Amino acid sequence: MKLTVLGSGSPEAYARRASSGHLLEVGGQRILFDCGGGVVDRLLQAGFKPSDIDIVFFSHLHSDHMMDYARLVHAAWDEGGKPLRVFGPEPIGEITNKLFGRDGVFAHDLIARTELQGSQEVWIARGGTLPRPWPAPDVTEITPGFVFNGGEWTLESCAVPHAQPFLTCMAFSVTSNGRKFVYSGDAGITADFEAFLSNADLLLHWCYRLSDQKKVSKFYEAVAPTPVEIARVAHRNAVGQLVLTHFRMHMDDTAKHEHALQSMREVFSGPSCVAEDLSTFSI
Repeated sequence: MKLTVLGSGSPEAYARRASSGHLLEVGGQRILFDCGGGVVDRLLQAGFKPSDIDIVFFSHLHSDHMMDYARLVHAAWDEGGKPLRVFGPEPIGEITNKLFGRDGVFAHDLIARTELQGSQEVWIARGGTLPRPWPAPDVTEITPGFVFNGGEWTLESCAVPHAQPFLTCMAFSVTSNGRKFVYSGDAGITADFEAFLSNADLLLHWCYRLSDQKKVSKFYEAVAPTPVEIARVAHRNAVGQLVLTHFRMHMDDTAKHEHALQSMREVFSGPSCVAEDLSTFSI
């Protein structure tokens, strides 16, 4: 398996980091976990086209995890790609229809692109045929506990605390050839989640606050663990490698990175780092 970090940031508009998006190549397929703002640009910078993506899994439906979803679908469609397979919590089906349905946000654009003579001529010149169908993502709504068999790989899901009851929030694991990758999504630590991530060869975990942040509410404390708290979880559950993502602007300087990594090294002996956009990892 190969992981490419396409977006390691947060909802903040930030040149250094796109919002959440992570590409996993496994079993000849390309899986995108989340598709936040800026992720499609990073996908192109990594050498891929939108139509190269086979499947998208959404951990939850906060905007910073799905802002580029419409762009991905539209761009893949415009390239003549096959319908994208999409899995995510409700209401991803309703959202997709509101974007690409006959009364959706892009309806006027799609009518013009499929019915205007000039647009039809461009489409035919690119190898297309008429009538040109609209984008039609193959959407499946899922709940925690969902399992998917990809042939050479298996995906499992687990509920994690983050934005309930307003959003369903999940972590995902992918196993293939005896190797295990876990993506936390945005997750607080629970006993069920610890069991879920146990023995991961690589754990990609969100980190939205550092240990020096003061006056944290009980709610925030429960759903946003610090680097050292995440490292302790990795240590006691035999994780091989730990990568932190979802860093915020005020957390992003050399001294704060080094302090976080040093605190992690004191409790976790495996390799650990802060993800950067376009960084890659072999699993």
